[in-house]
Amino acid sequence: MSVTIDIAGLPDERIAFAPSPLAELCMALHALSQPAHHPGLSSWTTATAAGLDPCLADRLLEGDFMWRGSFADIFMPFAGIPGGTGLPAPTLAEELDVLDRLDDERFVMAALEHCWLALYNEGGGPSPLRDPRARAKALETAAARGPRQLEFSARLLDDTAAVRVWLRRLLEDCDEAFFAQTWKRIEPRQSADARHKTEVLRRKGLATALKEVSAALSVDDAHTTITVDKMVTGNATATDPRIGDGLVFVPTNFGWPHLLVLHAPGWRPVVRYPLDSPELAPAPGSVELLQRRMEALAHPMRMMLCRSLARAPYTTSELATVYGITAPEVSRHLAVLKKAGLLHTRRQGRYAQHQLDLSAVARIGSDFIEGILR
Repeated sequence: MSVTIDIAGLPDERIAFAPSPLAELCMALHALSQPAHHPGLSSWTTATAAGLDPCLADRLLEGDFMWRGSFADIFMPFAGIPGGTGLPAPTLAEELDVLDRLDDERFVMAALEHCWLALYNEGGGPSPLRDPRARAKALETAAARGPRQLEFSARLLDDTAAVRVWLRRLLEDCDEAFFAQTWKRIEPRQSADARHKTEVLRRKGLATALKEVSAALSVDDAHTTITVDKMVTGNATATDPRIGDGLVFVPTNFGWPHLLVLHAPGWRPVVRYPLDSPELAPAPGSVELLQRRMEALAHPMRMMLCRSLARAPYTTSELATVYGITAPEVSRHLAVLKKAGLLHTRRQGRYAQHQLDLSAVARIGSDFIEGILR
């Protein structure tokens, strides 16, 4: 499994390394909502969460599925503007201006990315702003996640303009509350890393530059295809005439262990790569429990299920749809994971939602948690 990026005919000067304040704000919000994904950031997440104004914290909950379980492409709007530069802007305000330029259909489809996980490579299908069946499916999927998700999705579809204003104001308030100070501290290192990798690309070539980004990246001998080793299958092209050519690598201080690839049709591909790779401290556990867990994770489908369940809670039917297997098959796999102590299940109205216990997974080792969260 991997994500491939077609770069045939793309000149090196159209491959860029650049920080993105809006993309990094997304990663910061993700770290706040999923601190278990980022043990190396515990000091920052604890202090920042404790200092949040309660009203701002409540507002963040209204749309947190855009950065909690998935990373909505709206946080990289520079990749979705046909004929644009395809590059991030230097300031958050300028990137929010670019976000305002996304047309409503792109904005809505990207904001509801969690509803289209099984169709991401196809662009999510018909627009819910135009197609009644797509709208009904989006609301049905949101309802399975919870009442907040359903309420937000309905607002987004009924009054897209108002939600766009709401989101921009929310992100501006986050900037004022904590992100501006954080970005001032981390931006110089990101810019330095981007300059360094640009120079490596110029002097030593793409293959060497990719190795410096991540061991999960490689390019074929003909320099026509970049392969990203991830537990997901997808493809993108860096020379799409609908949007313009280009490929951007965006560094992140908040990203480890996530190596993210924007590969939606009609968007320029973007790779977000982490600058840090902290080690996880081992914790003691019985040999019998370890054996159950290793046996549970030995099955390739259960590994795939873990990838989704590590990011967000899912129902059995959602997982069946995403992976193209029957609900009883999903239930059997989930039962094995639960017996191994790797899974939590909770009721959300009439839905039973399952999620991976990341604290238990972390005890297995950093290689596994990095693999499923990459």
